[in-house]
Amino acid sequence: MTKSSSTQQFLNIAEIKQDTLVLKDGTLRAVILLASHNFALQSEDEQNALVSAYVTTLNLLEHPIQVVIQSRKMNIDEYLNDLEEKARVQTNQLLKAQTEDYMKFVREIITLGNIMTKRFYAVIPYNPGGGSGRRGFFRQLFGLFAPTKVIKLQEEKFKKYRAELQKNVNDVMSGFSNVNLNPLQLNTESLIELFYSTYNPAISQVQPIPKLEELQIEM
Repeated sequence: MTKSSSTQQFLNIAEIKQDTLVLKDGTLRAVILLASHNFALQSEDEQNALVSAYVTTLNLLEHPIQVVIQSRKMNIDEYLNDLEEKARVQTNQLLKAQTEDYMKFVREIITLGNIMTKRFYAVIPYNPGGGSGRRGFFRQLFGLFAPTKVIKLQEEKFKKYRAELQKNVNDVMSGFSNVNLNPLQLNTESLIELFYSTYNPAISQVQPIPKLEELQIEM
């Protein structure tokens, strides 16, 4: 069994389409990327105001959400490649040497410091059958336990359920906008990239994700 088919067997995702995760139990998920605040650099009054606004936002929600933090090793290959190209075409030998020294310094800082970046996500569920939706994120979204039965949604039902999900998404995005978290709903391609890089952390650093039309989840 290949790694691809093995991973897909345990993924709880039946399909990714129209900016939506369709899980194997027939429920839907949307994922929102959130910005962050440098809380430690704010004044005490600013911190209190932010916490109060955040609590108010959560209390106004009428449906569950899951907040997920993902840490990744910082990837600056594209930035370094750009610097390398600039150094290559630089005619001033002093500037060229300075650029090369800077590149070496940055590489050492990233390697020795093991610098990580953090991304914050809000996951909005929609369960057509109701329920609290309080099962763990990694069980529902990343699917560590494969369901025994796959429920396939008809297109008409999918559109109906997605419309209901989108109402919840709009509510959440409106609330987080009020606390300056700049919410951005992940589209289909971004969702695929998220799972690709999550399940292939090493490969995704050096091998770009295949084109969208080349990707599918085999059942």
